[in-house]
Amino acid sequence: MSLIKSISGIRGTIGGVPNDNLTPLDVVKFASAYGTWILRQNTAAKVVVGRDARISGPMISELLIQTLIGLGIDIIDLGLSTTPTVEMAVPAEKADGGVILTASHNPKQWNALKLLNNKGEFISSEDGKLLLEIANNEDFTFASVDKLGNRITKDYLQYHIDEILKLPLVKPELIKSKKFKIAVDPVNSVGAVAIPAMLRALGVEDIVVINEDVNGQFAHNPEPLAEHLGEISSVVKSEKCTLGIVVDPDVDRLAFISEDGEMFGEEYTLVSIADYVLKHNPGSTVSNLSSTKALRDVTEKAGQKYYASAVGEVNVVTAMKEYNAVIGGEGNGGIIVPELHYGRDALVGVALFLSHLAEIEMKVSHLRSKYPTYQMSKNKAELNPEMDVDKVLAEIEKKYSKRPINNIDGVKIDFDGDWVHLRKSNTEPIIRIYAESTSLTTAENLTKKILQDIGDIIE
Repeated sequence: MSLIKSISGIRGTIGGVPNDNLTPLDVVKFASAYGTWILRQNTAAKVVVGRDARISGPMISELLIQTLIGLGIDIIDLGLSTTPTVEMAVPAEKADGGVILTASHNPKQWNALKLLNNKGEFISSEDGKLLLEIANNEDFTFASVDKLGNRITKDYLQYHIDEILKLPLVKPELIKSKKFKIAVDPVNSVGAVAIPAMLRALGVEDIVVINEDVNGQFAHNPEPLAEHLGEISSVVKSEKCTLGIVVDPDVDRLAFISEDGEMFGEEYTLVSIADYVLKHNPGSTVSNLSSTKALRDVTEKAGQKYYASAVGEVNVVTAMKEYNAVIGGEGNGGIIVPELHYGRDALVGVALFLSHLAEIEMKVSHLRSKYPTYQMSKNKAELNPEMDVDKVLAEIEKKYSKRPINNIDGVKIDFDGDWVHLRKSNTEPIIRIYAESTSLTTAENLTKKILQDIGDIIE
């Protein structure tokens, strides 16, 4: 089964059997549910739609758009677009919602409908549950012929870039003066258009782009992890670049390569940008429970407060609003700058990182060495489908009750500065286990210890 129905949308592999994969029937069903949810809030509704460059994108887009038109909803079609660009277009158009067609970092056989509210933010868990209920009941009423929706096409990339350039902490003239040479790997998707355009707007003229054909035939696994980035690492070294920039297919995750070809570390994208923001605009920061402790270190060094949220962008955003954070995001390279919008945005991440680099006048590798170095181990415990996962987590919490514990999302246990975070999957009978320490061996040993504890519990 490769169809995942969650509160934020629907994701699956293309083809196969309805309700088990992402087929045309599933797209129409969930588009109908989303459109119905929108119409319950405003009967004269407008929705923004954009997509990444996946091979299935044109098909999924037409199915979605024509279904919404059939419900009487007007469409602003951005065509090929980044996720953050769609998020910004929704309030700019005073639209009632938005849909992004992307499976983010998943391989090319996947696609998804990511659903936004009228603020251009991911829908809440409550709204998501209501939408799934509408879909399950097929509680749809389509428009008569005289009340069908209309469709217009727009391009919002330049608007997105212009809004980034208005931010006080973005320094295009300073960046231009440094004459950076930058390599870019947009993995054959919309980043091939968006990232070079952002760089040129910042005054960067020397740009080397690989995997630049916008055809959805991803040249490598599209998740921006070290094991997938050998080519860009080699290009940065051979072309003597200042740094390399890597994004995922919908351009909401951002990773950097240092001038020596080494990974800057996806976890440290947020850390470095937060460091820059906090120097000029003091305030609190937020990341999710599974993100590196280094953000807390940088925040507290600046005399500010750090807060952790449950995993998931919508949860990070909720916490950022609650604590009035000046910067936040996730350790997967997702940067959220509330002064621009409440969504992960690689374009603003590029602008702020280059402004930081231009201001401090040091090599990327030197900048990375300034931050605490933590090592993370990621694993999972596979359980029987009939297993009570919540009970297993409760037993782990009980076992380590004398340790500092955070249970807002699974169980996170502090071990004198090291930590382990256990979360149950919403789609599989597994417990995901993340551990972090200054030593990779220690992190891996913590993970092994928790796996043994789980084994003892389920025996």
